[in-house]
Amino acid sequence: MSDGDPESALTGSRLAGYDAVVYDLDGTLVELAVDWDAVADAVLDVYAERALIPPTEELWDLLGAADDYGIRAAVEAAIADHERPGARESTRLPLGDRLTGVPDGGGPHPPAGVCSLNCEEACRIAVETHGLADALVSDAIVGRDSVETHKPAPESLLAAVDRLGAAPGDALFVGDSRTDAVAAERGGVDFAWVSDLLAE
Repeated sequence: MSDGDPESALTGSRLAGYDAVVYDLDGTLVELAVDWDAVADAVLDVYAERALIPPTEELWDLLGAADDYGIRAAVEAAIADHERPGARESTRLPLGDRLTGVPDGGGPHPPAGVCSLNCEEACRIAVETHGLADALVSDAIVGRDSVETHKPAPESLLAAVDRLGAAPGDALFVGDSRTDAVAAERGGVDFAWVSDLLAE
């Protein structure tokens, strides 16, 4: 196959040495059309409507603190209200373009899944919108609300790896953020930056 073939671009890389590959979603396979500052404002409104003083203005820290305030469901809903349309209007990124050339959730490419800080519904919307479903194992699409904790805690990543039938030491996580790298380190999963994978 030529170097420009999307399948060879992935299967000829370091991915072939793993039993499973898990991808981050936003910033790795697609770019969600979400104004994250507006999302943070919406979450701050959830606190304000309940006369609660937010412990921070940082979105994911606000989500992390929501359990302590008893407002987790409302905060999740406020974030997801932006993520779902953002997933429908998202843009497929170069690694997503390459992944569409890998059929049936595997083939020469190891079985693949998603571990995202976005809600699972938004992940599935983006996957369907961009024709990525055939390259991914549906059960291994894990969002922040799929298990009890989210990145950088490793449980969501480990859930995706387990659903792909692999051990953490035999899997690779591909992402674009320090949060992704920390989740991989905590879970005992090898990590690759999406920029490095694209450079291969």
